[in-house]
Amino acid sequence: MSFSIDDHKFMSRALHLAKKGIYTTAPNPNVGCVLVKNGEIIGEGWHEKAGEAHAEIHALKQAGNNAEGATAYVTLEPCCHHGKTPPCTEALIKAKVSRVVAAMIDPHSKVAGQGLKQLEEAGIFVESGLLEEQAKALNSGFIKRMQKRLPYVRCKLAMSLDGRTAMASGESKWITSAAAREDVQHLRARSGAILTGVGTVLADDPSMTVRLDGFDSQPLRVVVDTNLSMPADAKMLREHGKTILMTCSADEAVTQVLTDAGADIHMLPYCNGSVDLKSVLEQLSDMHINDVLVETGATLSGAMLQAGLIDEIIIYMAPVLMGNNARGLFALPGLDSMQDKIELDIIEQRSVGQDIRITAKVRQLN
Repeated sequence: MSFSIDDHKFMSRALHLAKKGIYTTAPNPNVGCVLVKNGEIIGEGWHEKAGEAHAEIHALKQAGNNAEGATAYVTLEPCCHHGKTPPCTEALIKAKVSRVVAAMIDPHSKVAGQGLKQLEEAGIFVESGLLEEQAKALNSGFIKRMQKRLPYVRCKLAMSLDGRTAMASGESKWITSAAAREDVQHLRARSGAILTGVGTVLADDPSMTVRLDGFDSQPLRVVVDTNLSMPADAKMLREHGKTILMTCSADEAVTQVLTDAGADIHMLPYCNGSVDLKSVLEQLSDMHINDVLVETGATLSGAMLQAGLIDEIIIYMAPVLMGNNARGLFALPGLDSMQDKIELDIIEQRSVGQDIRITAKVRQLN
C-alpha cells in the first residue's frame, strides 16, 4: 500500500499527540487522531484519560461540521464496540469522513479488524499500516497483554562502568546521578506496576513511588515474597499506593499481620522452590496491567531473564568503577560457554546527566 508524504506527515502528528497520554490512559492504549481536509488540519486530539473520550471524538468535536469529507489519521484502528464510551466508528460514520488511515489494527478481540470493516461497509475508504512499527512501539504493553495475556516487562538497572550494581556489602546508594534518578521517575510513571523482590525490601526498604510534580496516582507495587518475609512496617505498606505480595506461604498468622498492615496477599504456585514468576505476570495482566517495571536485585532479575519474562532492559551506566568484588547485574547460573550467552539488541543510547542510558531488547531465548 502506497502512502504520500502528506500521509506520513499527518500520521506522525497523530503519533506525537498519542504520546501525550502515556501517563494517563492505562489500561487503555495511547491513541492520537488528526482530521485533515484540503491539506489542512481541521481537528486533532488524543486519548487523554481512561474512561473518557477517545482521540477520534476530541478531533471530531474540534472539527465540527467541517469533518464531512475529511481524512482521519488514527494511530490505532477505531473501536467498534461499546465500552465506557460509545464506538468511535459510529462517530466517524455520522460525521461523514471520507477516508480513515489507521497506523495499525487493534489487537483487542472485540475490534481486530472489525472497526475498519464497519467503516468500509459504510462507504468510507480505509487503509492501515502507515508508520505501524512506531505505533506498535507506543503501545507495546497493551499489544502484548491482548495477544499473550502478559504485560510488557522492562527491567531497570543502575551500574558502574565495570558492570557492578552494589558493593560487596550491598551498599548501592548512589551509583548514578540525580538526573538519572529523575529519569527513572518517568519510567515508573508510565508503568502500571513496579515489581521487586522481598530481598530488595529487606535490604533497602524502598518506597517504589513516583515522585514527580503534578503526578498524583501511583503504580501498583508488587513484591515477590515466597515465604512472606515482608516486614509489617515496610515503607511500601505505609506510603500512598497499593502493595501486593505474591507468595506461596499459607501461614495464616503472618498473612493476617501483613493484611492488617495494608498488604494485598495473592497465593501462587511454587516453581523451583519459589513463586512461579510467569503466574505473577499473568495475574498482573488479568488486573489490566500493560507495563511492568522491574526494580530488583540480581537474583530475581536474573531468574526473570532466564525464564524469558523480560522484554526490555534499561541500564543507567555511571562513569565510576566499583571493583571486581562488587555485585554484578544479573545472577545467571548455567551460562558456562559463549553459546549460552543471552543476546540483546540495543535500540537506544543517550546521555542522562553524566550517565549513559542504554535501552536494549532481549532476543527470544530458545
